[in-house]
Amino acid sequence: MQTPVRSLDEFEELVAEALELLPAEIVAMMENVAVTVAYRPSPAQAQSVNLGPRGALYGLYEGVPLTQRTTNYGMITPDRITIFMYPMVYYHPTPEAIKDQVRRTVLHEIGHHFGMGEEQLRRLGY
Repeated sequence: MQTPVRSLDEFEELVAEALELLPAEIVAMMENVAVTVAYRPSPAQAQSVNLGPRGALYGLYEGVPLTQRTTNYGMITPDRITIFMYPMVYYHPTPEAIKDQVRRTVLHEIGHHFGMGEEQLRRLGY
């Protein structure tokens, strides 16, 4: 199957575009968080969310949400949002569908950074 996104570099551009669309107020509040892309989750990442062998993980937030940070928070490595290419291009056959899912996934993982849970994010459509 030929995919509309042929490389990790092309996929990274879609993630960068999604980040560029964020309001300045949101970007200003994204302290100590790095957004990265990967082809697929590592075994440790898959295990951290109990991903089964047939499961698909589009993105993952790893860190301390803003709502849980205390005055002792500081001088630590950045939180990380990773957006995974393979599941998106496998389940979304068109460039438009991939681009839309990238945007939704970026917003979903940023929601976790702001302390939102899965149920709340799903109610919001992410």
